[in-house]
Amino acid sequence: MFGNVLGLSQAQALAYRELVGTPSLDAGDLARRMGTEPGEAYAVLQVLEEHGLAARQGTDDSRFQAAPPEIALGAILARRTDELRTAQLEMLDLEEEYRRAADLRPASDIVDLVRGSDAVLQRILQLQAGARETVETFQRPPVLVMGPDENTAEEDAVRRGVRYRAVTDRSMIDEGITTIDVMTEDIRAGEEIRIADNVPIKAFIIDRRLAIVPVQSQLRPDDEVDTVSALIIHESGLLDGIIALFEAFWRDAVPLRVQPDGMTGELDDVDLKILGLMLSGLTDQAVAKHLELGLRTVQRRVKSMMDTAGVATRIQLGWHAARKGWL
Repeated sequence: MFGNVLGLSQAQALAYRELVGTPSLDAGDLARRMGTEPGEAYAVLQVLEEHGLAARQGTDDSRFQAAPPEIALGAILARRTDELRTAQLEMLDLEEEYRRAADLRPASDIVDLVRGSDAVLQRILQLQAGARETVETFQRPPVLVMGPDENTAEEDAVRRGVRYRAVTDRSMIDEGITTIDVMTEDIRAGEEIRIADNVPIKAFIIDRRLAIVPVQSQLRPDDEVDTVSALIIHESGLLDGIIALFEAFWRDAVPLRVQPDGMTGELDDVDLKILGLMLSGLTDQAVAKHLELGLRTVQRRVKSMMDTAGVATRIQLGWHAARKGWL
């Protein structure tokens, strides 16, 4: 990990660790430890020497010793910190220049077109990787570029504090494009998910400053050319409309409810899953399908939960579940 931060290769980082744990090593010693050739090991030692992470023994210049980590790594970290601070200042200058230029754009320049599935995927991942505050998404079939469990940038963004909100079309669940297990993992990782019917578009809204919207509704099997494309929409009335559309669907959509890990009490794990999915708006058939249960089993368990709660309707069951903290 420290090698990536300091700009070292994996081999160089491993070699430094080997040096730290021994009084000294020559190229042959390091080669045996790392399973490589002496020539390659010597080249790695030379790089470490250039970085100030290793020094030759005074009595035998074929042997290398590790420089003290606090001093050697501290100097490199300080240099990298200065470089990052300079890059950040330059980024802010470029951002200001970009905004000034954006104010002069004609109306036709508020939208960029990205062509090809690989290019669209790259931009979706890139924009999420650059998100600082929020990512809001509309999810609906068909999946042309990236499935719900293939968004590798999402986990990193959530981990660094970006708020993720997703409005997912119910058909994504009904058609098996995503699963309750995948969505449950996303929620527990920090994402907020709501379920809605008839989600109108697919979109990613990044920091409310731009949106990427796929413009092809389906990919025909006989297409000889990659016709997948997407629009990148910059700050404008059009972007404001997409954001307002998202907020309207988010307000009316049903939250996907997930029981806390390790919860125990009056209901077992299966009952809690059924209850959570039912309160998220899924039909008994959909609940049965995703939990691989029979329809009668689901209905019997719902009735049992109603009896336990002492209520006569499912609406009352939902109220009782919220009051008792079942979900």
